[in-house]
Amino acid sequence: MSTVSARKVVVVGAGPGGLATAMQLAHAGCDVTLLERADRVGGRTSAIEADGFRFDIGPTFFLYPRVLAEIFQSVGRDLMEEIPMTRLDPQYRLTFAAGGQLDCTADMDEMDRQIAKISPADVGALRRYMDDNRVKLAKFRPILESPFNSVLDLMRPSLLAAAPHLHPLRSLGTELERYFLDPRLVIAFAFQAKYLGMSPYQCPSLFSILSFLEYEHGVWHPHGGCSRVSERMAEIAESMGVKIHLSEPVTSVEMQDRRVTALHTDQDRYDADAFVVNADFANWITTTIPNSFRKRWSDEKLAAKKYSCSTFMLYLGIDGVYENLPHHNIHIAKDYARNLREIEVDHVLSDDPSFYVQNASITDMSLAPPGQSALYVLVPVTHQHENVDWSLESDRFRNLTLDKLAAIGLDGIRDQIRFEHRITPDDWHNDYSIYKGATFNLAHNLGQMLHNRPHNRFEELDGVYLVGGGTHPGSGLPVIYESSRISSRLLLTDLRINTDFMSAGANECFDRPR
Repeated sequence: MSTVSARKVVVVGAGPGGLATAMQLAHAGCDVTLLERADRVGGRTSAIEADGFRFDIGPTFFLYPRVLAEIFQSVGRDLMEEIPMTRLDPQYRLTFAAGGQLDCTADMDEMDRQIAKISPADVGALRRYMDDNRVKLAKFRPILESPFNSVLDLMRPSLLAAAPHLHPLRSLGTELERYFLDPRLVIAFAFQAKYLGMSPYQCPSLFSILSFLEYEHGVWHPHGGCSRVSERMAEIAESMGVKIHLSEPVTSVEMQDRRVTALHTDQDRYDADAFVVNADFANWITTTIPNSFRKRWSDEKLAAKKYSCSTFMLYLGIDGVYENLPHHNIHIAKDYARNLREIEVDHVLSDDPSFYVQNASITDMSLAPPGQSALYVLVPVTHQHENVDWSLESDRFRNLTLDKLAAIGLDGIRDQIRFEHRITPDDWHNDYSIYKGATFNLAHNLGQMLHNRPHNRFEELDGVYLVGGGTHPGSGLPVIYESSRISSRLLLTDLRINTDFMSAGANECFDRPR
């Protein structure tokens, strides 16, 4: 293969995956244009700014920076120099309506002291869990860094080596029950399934590595929030020659047989040698590509798939500073199993929901005016469903949520609100173009993972590549960044452009150009 400097690539969507892809392709010498429907970069990882407050719209946990650090290094940049970050300790506080609290930290001795107050019989179990999952992650890394194009890829040596650690019939919750006797501790190390929008009792046991990553590699706060990561990536991409067009959604495509040849917006026509889609997969494909061109991912088949939960969001600018409230706070409902069932099975709103509050101003004073706080409140809820009419429920659920905040010491908060913004599942769908408002994309059950997820080199359209939570490896910032590396390598290989600058990734999985 030889480096080709004039190959044109259009990237759709300036979310974290699209921005990481644009950086890598530009570094490889491609002529990259990035089209973004919104008026700012970041997608779900962008910011809301008003009245001196700044909030991340979506992700607030920055986990496992290794993947993005490697991508930055591959294009000649240093992640921590470009985007300073603070490792949080405690990484978050867990409170249980059933009783008990954990200020979670990477200090194993301190964790054992706290665990002893909840369940003395479980002292030492966390160390065993950490030791086992350290091995598990090492076995699964090649899988998470490689594309899966067919069932034959399941026979790769890397997957066969990891198979003894897979336990496909075991859920994440069941896996954690092998380590911890107290159900609160099971939840403490299994609630991370919510990063994928799933119940831990529906999520595959593979994802026990999620809480391991937090304790082993840290929970980080990028200064300015996770949205600042996207903003800095856009700045770097533009310095590399990437042309970023904001407020320019794709309206239609040109096709020749199975190949996409050009994209249209209201402003222009864009032809290219390849196209990368970082938009929400199910929404973009059903609204942009005619159904007649899709068999495996037709409108009907997509409608029948299982989707993640959604989120009800409150962004609150508050008078005062909460010095006794950690940066991240997770409150677990008293009947957690019922709360999960109401979200995923019954599709109704809980009267006693679990919730998450970020008090980022305690770490980063740039996010609010002096003497004030930017509070981010997230409540997991069902994705769009006929059982819930948000035009009727939004105000009621907002008030219920504010009442529930008293459980973590935020009682009487209404009188202190100086700015408020709200996002419901309907808003995720209508304003952010997310299918069914399912903020974590297609569910991550075994029937919708690996080769059963839309492929990084999209199997139904030639010249189209996917990045983001809707393709392999899945949702969550580290794996979205990994999807950009997988798809970039496939695209460059197909265009016969040198990929030697790209670190990591198993060479056994990158087949020849087609």
